[in-house]
Formats: sequence, structure tokens, C-alpha cells
Amino acid sequence: MRKWYSLIDKVYALPRLEQAYREVKKNKGSKAKGVDNQSIADFSSALEENLCQLSRELKEGRYKPQPVRRVYIDKPDGSKRGLGIATIRDRIVQQSLLNVLQPIFDPEFHPSSYGYRPKRSAHHAIAKAERFSRYYGLDHVADMDLSKCFDTLDHRLIVQSVGKRVSDGKILKLIGSFLASGALDGERFTPTKKGSPQGGIISPLLMNIYLDAFDQHMKNSGIRMVRFADDVLLFAPTKAQAGNYMAKATSYLEKELRLEVNKNKSSLTNLEEGIHYLSVVIKPYGVVVSHKSIKRFKKRVKLLTPRTKGQSIAFYIKELNPLLRGFANYFRIGLTKKLFQNLLSWIRRRLRMMVMKSWKSWKPLHRQLRRMGYKGNFLKISVTRWRNSSTNLIHYALPNKYFSELGLYAMDTVEGNTLHQYYQTVLNKI
Repeated sequence: MRKWYSLIDKVYALPRLEQAYREVKKNKGSKAKGVDNQSIADFSSALEENLCQLSRELKEGRYKPQPVRRVYIDKPDGSKRGLGIATIRDRIVQQSLLNVLQPIFDPEFHPSSYGYRPKRSAHHAIAKAERFSRYYGLDHVADMDLSKCFDTLDHRLIVQSVGKRVSDGKILKLIGSFLASGALDGERFTPTKKGSPQGGIISPLLMNIYLDAFDQHMKNSGIRMVRFADDVLLFAPTKAQAGNYMAKATSYLEKELRLEVNKNKSSLTNLEEGIHYLSVVIKPYGVVVSHKSIKRFKKRVKLLTPRTKGQSIAFYIKELNPLLRGFANYFRIGLTKKLFQNLLSWIRRRLRMMVMKSWKSWKPLHRQLRRMGYKGNFLKISVTRWRNSSTNLIHYALPNKYFSELGLYAMDTVEGNTLHQYYQTVLNKI
């Protein structure tokens, strides 16, 4: 195994810091401010001076990260997830450090590790899991979840794990300083004795370096696995063997890596029951979208299509489209053609209901029907009842074409069942 001895000069080199700055600026979270309240625009106003200052501090060993700003976001189960927002300065240094370390560690990672890695995605992980369960006869699975993985990484083991490949003491010290920088929750400072801030640029790589010891232990034990971040599947031909694999994995994770396996979210399952992974369910006949994912999607659609609208329908369609596009592009890997058709039909019905509510009575409906050239009976239907939003009169007044012309994303035209596109990139790495 090759070791790297002098890397800090690569991190503080101005061209690398400039590249890191561009990547941080391009990131969708670049507008978030750290504890110093400095925005990316503030940093950019004196860009050359600020980058040179960072370079000097790193070179002279004077650089010291600031605490992360603690924020919380809602999780699907109703709990809160804590994120750490670093300052712009610290994000740039972390990005430069990531750009130096990732090419060293990533090629040696386990081939079935897919989270937070270049040119790998959740789709690749699902494709590998489907291949193991449906085609390799490993249809019994230990589905394992790690409790607050980012928050419980042992600092000493992180530095030791990086030190197996990197002998530059300044790099190891820099990593240690990020880990120990602490967090500011409102006005309360909390020291960080373990964990790496979720949301930190360098944190995903550090987690993969940390967990690669587990991945390689599974590989050396002859256990087929797929891991995406802290979501782990272990594959076996029988339920008993899957149980043995889970016990062995749990022992290693908890004793050697000092992590906690979430017993409530970990279970044994099989292909016949359905293997739930990364928001899909792998079944004997293919991959389908999980009910929880559909429920979450519909809940978000409802929030974006209120009955008492204050904007035009075009406005709400513009708000809806990113959600529809993201849902369709992620779940297109499954058997989703009929699902997409049904969901889009339901969304159009909600939009029709919004228009109907704005009409307040049947008179605007009749005016719209006349404009459309309708020749049938002009019934005086209630425009406030959900059941009437699917009637022939409403469909004639507000046809599918009406919403298409307003730009509604046609998720029903997205091609489904494209897992075969990912097989070629994973088959030679099984």
C-alpha cells in the first residue's frame, strides 16, 4: 500500500484554493452563512486577498477552523437532523483538502460502496442490490442501519484511518482541527469530542475512509454487501446465514469502530417480502417505488397546490416542476410507467380543483366551456367539490393540453425501468 508523505503544500497552493473556491461557490448551499456571518459574496469582494491569506495561514500552520453553526432540518420520521454549517473560509479549505485526498483513497474503496463517491450514485447501489438478490440467488438480506453515523465517528480512529495512507503530520493535524472545532447552537458553544459535522464538505470522505475497514472486513469474510453511506445490505442464500452475517457485522461495527447499530431499523428480510433500500423496494419481478416515498411525494404536492391560491396556476406549476422532475428522474429506474401516469393525472386534478375554487360558481365554468366550443349540456355543477374535478365538463374546460401549455412537467413521458443502464458499470466490480 502506497503512503503519501508531503501533501499540505498541495492543499495551500493558490491554484487549488481558487479551484476549491469555485466549487464552493457553485454548490447550492453556498449562500448559507457560518458563525462569522460572512457570505460567499462577501468573501468574493476581496477574493485574491482572502485566498492569499488562507494560503499563508495554512503554510505557516496558523490556520484554525471556526465552530460550525448548528441548524436542524426535519426528517421524514418527524425527528430533527442536525447539520453543521461551516464558514466560507473553512469550506474552501475543506474542499481543497477533499480534492487532494479523494484521488488517493477512492480507488481503493470497496467496489460495493456507493455513497458520496465520484461517478457513483444510489442508482448504482440499487442496481447492484437487485443483481445480487434477483440473479445471484442471494435473496435473503440483513438490512442494517447505523445510528447517527456522522455524529458518532471516533476522532482518534478517523485520524488513524487517514494515517494508514497519509503520513503528512500537517494534514492529519488539519483534519483533527476540523473535527475538534466545535459547534455553535444559537449562542451556546458545544465542543465536539466525536463525530464529523453532517453537512461538512470533508465529512462524507472521512466517513467512507472510516467505514472502509468494515467494508473490507465483510469482503475478506466472503460476505456480499452493498453500502450507501450508513445504509448497509448484506446478502445471503438463507435466512439463518443472513442472521449470522448481521451478528458478525454488528460485532465489528460496535466493538472495532465504536458505532451503534440501530436495532429498531435493522432487520432480516427477503426478496419475496421485498427488500426496502434507498426509497425503492426490490421485488422478485423488479424494482418499485416504496409506499413511503409515494406518500412523501404526495404530501409535498399537496403543500404546493393549495385550494385557496394567491398566485396564477402558471406560478404553482413552476413551483411543482422541480419536485416532479426530481421524483421522475430518481425513480425512473423502477417499474414506474403506470405510477407516473397516475400521479400526473392526480396532480392535474388538484390543479383543476384550484382553478375551480377560484371560479367560485358555475358561471365562469360555462364561459370557459363556450370559449372552448363546447356544444353539450351546460350543467350547473358545484365548483367547490373534489368529486366534480374529474367530471367531463371540467376536463373539457381544462384539458390536459391546457396544463402542458403552461409548462407542467410531463413525468409520464419519462422512460422507466432503466436499471440495465447501470449494470455495465457494476457487474465488473462485484
